[in-house]
Amino acid sequence: MAGKAESIAPKRRWLRLAAVLPLVGALAVAAIVALVAYRVVFELSLSATRASAGHRLDLYAASFEREVSQFANYPYVMALDGTVLALLDDPADAALRHRADLYFEALNDRIGTLDVYLLDLTGRVIASSNWDKWDSFVGRDLSYRPYFQNAHTDRVTRFYGIGTTNRQPGYFLATAIARDDRTLGIGVVKVSLGQLERSWASAESPAILSDEHGVVVLSSVPAWKYGTLTPLDDAARRQIAEAQQYNDRPLSPIGLVPLRDLGGGTRIVRLPGTAGPGGGFSTEGLFLAESRAMPETPWTLTVFTDLSEMDDLARLWAALAGLGSLLLIGLFAVWRQRRRHLRELLEARSALQRAHDHLETQVAERTAALSATNERLRREVTERERAERTLRDAQSGLVQASKLASLGQLSAGIAHELNQPLAALVTLSGNAVRFLERGDLATVRGNLERVRPLVERMGHLTGELKVFARKSSGEPQRVGLRKLVDDALFLLNHRLTRGPVAVSVDIDGGDIALWCDPNRFAQVLLNLIGNAVDAMEGGGDQRITVSARRDGSFARIDIRDSGPGLPPERLDHMFEPFFTTKAPGVGLGLGLAISAGIIRDFGGELTAANAEEGGAVFSMTIPIGPGEAT
Repeated sequence: MAGKAESIAPKRRWLRLAAVLPLVGALAVAAIVALVAYRVVFELSLSATRASAGHRLDLYAASFEREVSQFANYPYVMALDGTVLALLDDPADAALRHRADLYFEALNDRIGTLDVYLLDLTGRVIASSNWDKWDSFVGRDLSYRPYFQNAHTDRVTRFYGIGTTNRQPGYFLATAIARDDRTLGIGVVKVSLGQLERSWASAESPAILSDEHGVVVLSSVPAWKYGTLTPLDDAARRQIAEAQQYNDRPLSPIGLVPLRDLGGGTRIVRLPGTAGPGGGFSTEGLFLAESRAMPETPWTLTVFTDLSEMDDLARLWAALAGLGSLLLIGLFAVWRQRRRHLRELLEARSALQRAHDHLETQVAERTAALSATNERLRREVTERERAERTLRDAQSGLVQASKLASLGQLSAGIAHELNQPLAALVTLSGNAVRFLERGDLATVRGNLERVRPLVERMGHLTGELKVFARKSSGEPQRVGLRKLVDDALFLLNHRLTRGPVAVSVDIDGGDIALWCDPNRFAQVLLNLIGNAVDAMEGGGDQRITVSARRDGSFARIDIRDSGPGLPPERLDHMFEPFFTTKAPGVGLGLGLAISAGIIRDFGGELTAANAEEGGAVFSMTIPIGPGEAT
């Protein structure tokens, strides 16, 4: 039955996949139809839009040429004035300079330019129309300007920039003034293009004029002015800075993203949009960008045509085409499904009866099988519970047997501990009888007072043995570590004295409260300290150190001896049952295994290692009492 279920699962996955594939195919067909419809409608609309955009570009270009060309010949006019030529021959003549200033002032007022001024061959202004203003150019060195560096007598050099004196932007027209093929100076006319820019702002679509670096110098959108079409490289920024062209403007990109190049300076781009464009047109979304290089300048004029309506129309047709194709596919699928449903309905009726008969048979069979399985599981659960109880009883018996074995090993020392006070009791009681017959009551009283501590010592020893031998309840409780260590050392006193073995106890804070079964933990201490005594037997300097420190919610207890240490190759087997390093017949190898099990029951761990200064060290981690943990 399991094999049959495993074979059914892949079939169900294939059925689900087969059900999804037609839907995926229909959606794919609809997407392709929608994409084709979008492209067709968009391209048809784009052809008409390009024609109107080209005409709009012609109008913008004509307005720019008309605005600039009216000032193009004025630099040549300066070369016809005798005062200007005389001043260039003698720049130090103050009278000639004043006459030239007045001439430039009158000329500037007459032609409507921003400024008219004259440069000598070093690039210094020697006469200017604003000679009497606070921002006068007279005496300023403008040799860094490109219109000075590129000036010629046979053409007008054009340059757009922001004035370094009055911070006023303008269009500079400059030509070299010469006589007898000898250049005398440079005549410059500064023109404002503000009127042209204001007329662009009221147009029906945005337009920009950019220089050779892609910096927008004129724009119908104020936020774009002095922005860049693309990020500037270091060379372009250095060249602009040397010419002091834009006076430390940030020159940040306006966010134009090219999407498709249509050739002939035409592209489809995406504009980011601006707050308050300054006109009645949109500046966000898809646009057709028509660009043209302006004659006699390194500038490029770009006119943007909004494609949002065209894009919306194409998307609408694409959605209609996709939905129509889905509708047709759906109708076809319904027709096929209806035919299949009728055929399957007839087949299902006959199959249903067969399945009903077969199902009743299977139900009876599986009911019997489930009843047998449930009975078998109940028997297994009962057997497992019985085995667990037997295992727990065996573990408890093993621990108790280990304690009794430890008592057997201590029997010689315990007998010696009891024999000494018993002998003293016999002697003192006999003496007391004789001194009592003599009437020496003071001596009798002294003997009886010496008897009491001997009896108390024997009672304490037998009491400790009784507590240690008692079978543990296994319930943890809060108990002081110092008392447990003292009790273990008391039981091992005879073996420690015989060594002799020096024992030092170092407990952090004097005592640490442990959370454990004191009877079982005493057995662990007795095993570990007894093993340490055995390991040092016959040695010279026999020392045992018991130290304890708090470590978070645990106490770390180390028992270190000064013996030969543990063989490194046997460290990994120290806590295995029946593994021992003692001589044959001395031990069974169960003490450490039982001790490790007891510590694990407490929630701690017992490990063995060799100390750096020699000897073996056994380390335990035991939970501290609840009060101490807090």
